[in-house]
Amino acid sequence: MPAPTPSTPHGGSPSILQPDYWWYAARSELLQQVLTPYVGSPARLLDVGSADGPSVGWLTGDLKVSLDLDPRGLQAPDGVCGSVLHLPFADASFDVVGAFDVIEHCEPEGDALRELLRVLEPGGRLLASVPAYQWAWTDHDVANGHHRRYTRGRAVAAVESAGFEVLRATYGFTGVFPAFAAERVVRAVRHRLARGQGGPADVVDVPDVGPRLERILLGLCRWDARMLAHRDLPFGSSVFLAARKPA
Repeated sequence: MPAPTPSTPHGGSPSILQPDYWWYAARSELLQQVLTPYVGSPARLLDVGSADGPSVGWLTGDLKVSLDLDPRGLQAPDGVCGSVLHLPFADASFDVVGAFDVIEHCEPEGDALRELLRVLEPGGRLLASVPAYQWAWTDHDVANGHHRRYTRGRAVAAVESAGFEVLRATYGFTGVFPAFAAERVVRAVRHRLARGQGGPADVVDVPDVGPRLERILLGLCRWDARMLAHRDLPFGSSVFLAARKPA
């Protein structure tokens, strides 16, 4: 199913209002588990889409520059307001670039990936995450300003087409996947009944979960982290990926 194109720009990340939401805490742990081996000791690091700061505190370098379309997610002195489609940096400016839940917002997708490749030095690493499965498209994606969702194969093909060498690609959020799938089916039905009404939101609401359910969800994600230390996971609601710019 092709993804609808948002009619207006998406605004800020939900993390602006709820930085301690369980999903951000879980994503931070999962990203760190999967991607830390590819970080190294970067002298120059670019964090694209840095409104999701709660998920990338583990990603550090001697010089860390943050870029986002929404200035609310940026902090002085190293925050830059700008677009991944036209990065305001010279070629080969960074050793590592992080783009977590960013590429699905970009159209054309290829332009964004080629910009990320351009600003990396030869041998530099791209660390990324994207939402999984086009069948899971709902009004939540519309509100978030998404253009598409991914399979692991689709994400790998897009990154390789831009010129990267993929180092690792795996699904994440596998333990909570049954709950995710059920919630998405219900949302999709409601979206169809509403005849597709709604559009991109400034800051998207996230589902409210009580303390007991939060503990269960976080526990399931910790199981993911233990598995990801040893193997890739076969399905999940996100795709995590590490790639390298050829030397």
